[in-house]
Amino acid sequence: MVKVLNVGLLGLGTVGSGVPLLIKENQKKIEDITGTRINIKTAFVRNIESKQTIADKFNLNLTTSFTDILEDEEIQVIVEVMGGTTLAKEYIISALKNKKHVVTANKDLIAIHGLELVEIAKENNCFLYYEASVAGGIPILRTISNSMSADEITSISGIVNGTTNFILTQMSQKGLSYDEALQEATRLGYAESDPTNDVEGIDAAYKMVILTRFSFGMDIDPLKIERKGITTVSADDIKTADSLGYSIKLLGFSEKIKEGIHVEVSPVLVPKTHPLSTVENEMNAIFINSFGVGESMYYGPGAGAKPTATSVVSDLITIAKNVSLGISGLSFNTFNNKTTFAKEENVISKHYFSLRVTDEPGVFKRLAEIMLAENVSLEQIKQETEKIATARIMIITHEASLDKIKRIETKLGNETGFEVLSRFKVLN
Repeated sequence: MVKVLNVGLLGLGTVGSGVPLLIKENQKKIEDITGTRINIKTAFVRNIESKQTIADKFNLNLTTSFTDILEDEEIQVIVEVMGGTTLAKEYIISALKNKKHVVTANKDLIAIHGLELVEIAKENNCFLYYEASVAGGIPILRTISNSMSADEITSISGIVNGTTNFILTQMSQKGLSYDEALQEATRLGYAESDPTNDVEGIDAAYKMVILTRFSFGMDIDPLKIERKGITTVSADDIKTADSLGYSIKLLGFSEKIKEGIHVEVSPVLVPKTHPLSTVENEMNAIFINSFGVGESMYYGPGAGAKPTATSVVSDLITIAKNVSLGISGLSFNTFNNKTTFAKEENVISKHYFSLRVTDEPGVFKRLAEIMLAENVSLEQIKQETEKIATARIMIITHEASLDKIKRIETKLGNETGFEVLSRFKVLN
């Protein structure tokens, strides 16, 4: 006889409406795999009338009271896809303390309060799963925690924000300015009306917090991640990078270096021969270097109803299997290490500078002196004369430590006749 796993759904928006759709489309397969029928019994919404059509389509009960779901003894799992951190955190804690398993797609919540929620889940012998919190439809967290548990990850990087990747792709392929590309992303629904979290790298930083926990067992405060968004990337930077054999991508990085980890989010010049360079528009990709496998990349849509809901339903299937076997309380990620940070003197990379300088003799001599003082040499250099009495100089350094690069940036910024327009890392 097929068992039933009753689910309470918090939120019936883009992702929320995708969950019952996928369960309905794949019901037979899910039952064959788990021996369980997953049933979305009740959905919590803010306005019943606006969601009634969806509810009728999937035979859902609607409520505007979370208590109706919390106190329903038939509901064993709560899926949170409503977003935000305050109310979502309150509801998830209440659910766990009432012995209900939880699945969430809320990256902000998991990045900021994840460890606290994991402890509450342990105390109450409940599952807390959040595969959909990073890279939407790419099953990256379960891949790291399960499939790569026998391997040692040395670095994990990737395109984890579809909005910024779409903007940079449009700037590259269509020659649009940043503002024009952002306007197009907003028109197509890839960018929010307030795009700050995306374009300033905040969204990507939250995801790197989670990926760092899974890859290295270390927890990092999102505010301690070195973060730079794409608002300083100009059309000139895009053209220069292209002429030098690179694409510019907003990448998240988490790397194990000697005594600790270095985590950052920033625009990066990616060689056109690198797999990440081929990832375009709203797509996501995670690139892993590890001792056993070597290089591997995981590619797919990072957002949208079906991709994200696929990860949510995958978590539900895992819970259904475990409940059927009488297993409960297993942590999603059991890898834990003391958090230590790499010293900037050990963080080595090439870097790209775009400078505006006064068009006069001695400029290159002063630039060379500043570089020489830090023992940093140049790999490539390019100059363009501007309409006014200035020139734009673009350089790519040889590999150098981050502390040296930052000192060079400061010196150039303080030097008369020099203006630092941008400074980006170059992927080796």
